[in-house]
Amino acid sequence: MSTPLPRSEFAVTRRYAYLNHAAAGVLPLSSVSAIESFVREHAEAGVLGTYPYDARMPEYRERIGRFIGASGSDIAILSNTSAAAATIAAGLEWSAGDEVLLCDNEFPANSIPWIALRRRGVDVRLLETSRERLTPDLLRREISARTRLVTVSWISYADGYRHDLKRLASVAHAAGAQFCVDAIQGLGAFPMDVRDVDADAVFAGASKWLLGLHGVAVLYLHRRFAERLQLAMPGWRSVQDMWDFHNYRQSFSGDALRFESGTPNVIGTLSLVGAIELLEGSGQAAIAAHVLALTDRLCDGLRRLGAEIATIRASEVSSGIVTFALPGCDSLELGKHLERNGIVTTCRPSGIRVSPHGYNTADEIDRLLEVISLMSTKTAMV
Repeated sequence: MSTPLPRSEFAVTRRYAYLNHAAAGVLPLSSVSAIESFVREHAEAGVLGTYPYDARMPEYRERIGRFIGASGSDIAILSNTSAAAATIAAGLEWSAGDEVLLCDNEFPANSIPWIALRRRGVDVRLLETSRERLTPDLLRREISARTRLVTVSWISYADGYRHDLKRLASVAHAAGAQFCVDAIQGLGAFPMDVRDVDADAVFAGASKWLLGLHGVAVLYLHRRFAERLQLAMPGWRSVQDMWDFHNYRQSFSGDALRFESGTPNVIGTLSLVGAIELLEGSGQAAIAAHVLALTDRLCDGLRRLGAEIATIRASEVSSGIVTFALPGCDSLELGKHLERNGIVTTCRPSGIRVSPHGYNTADEIDRLLEVISLMSTKTAMV
């Protein structure tokens, strides 16, 4: 089976059917080569080896920006998703009684930075997803004149529900609220144009579907929004001319670079830019179609096995994540059994989460289903 992402780029395929990109992606070999070159030049030439990479950071930001439909001047490269959310939460001026809306099933990276605002008198309200998922209609009912900001994960990490970002942004803006998106479970698997979505901010760590290293993340800020943000943690690179070291009176940079503060994670940036080149070369639409086809195939097989699928599947909400449980079978034991058979997933007491990418194959999905079927048969015989 041909795959949009070349399997030859992924060494993990030599050992595993790796179906766990919602937890951590894997580095393409081309990224490994780029990182090794940087490390070697650092070792052999010190600053003479590292500075040329540092000088290319504006170019790297442009590459990242183009990938999501933005300008490089709208991009800050930070350490992780939490840092991006915290940059926004700490940078806005809040008044007692202001409201933030988010779902009660957000990963902590997109909940803790907002919940911490409660100590400043902000009402951080959690919407109950067990009752109803966040749709434009629900947001229209729940938003109020006090709502300053709405934040949501593009794709829910636990069960793969994909939110309608463009329509949610429209509802938020019509009510005078800002709209911020944690895109870590979508970017790399699905195409995004931030200007079409009209989000005020989009942020994502690189270590999952973007196939980058841990410790590097993208923060996109719409210019109308960036102008309202104060610098909570300014640093030596926040100013207009970072190389004019003793000009302490100079203004902060006018673009998103000011939010980076200090020396960048060059290795992490190289991993991200290299992966983006591979993703763009393969085509984001082709990758998305492939991932959806694999997860559709998985769900069809799971239904035949009588599995309980926690993920809602429909044309507008399906994603690369499927979570399920097998009746009568301990999910933690099933996950360990899959790993012993060379199949890597996420296993939790509540179920198994499967998340294939653009280099995975239908044969790998069928192999997963076969192992589950055998485990189900053994469980039934006990």
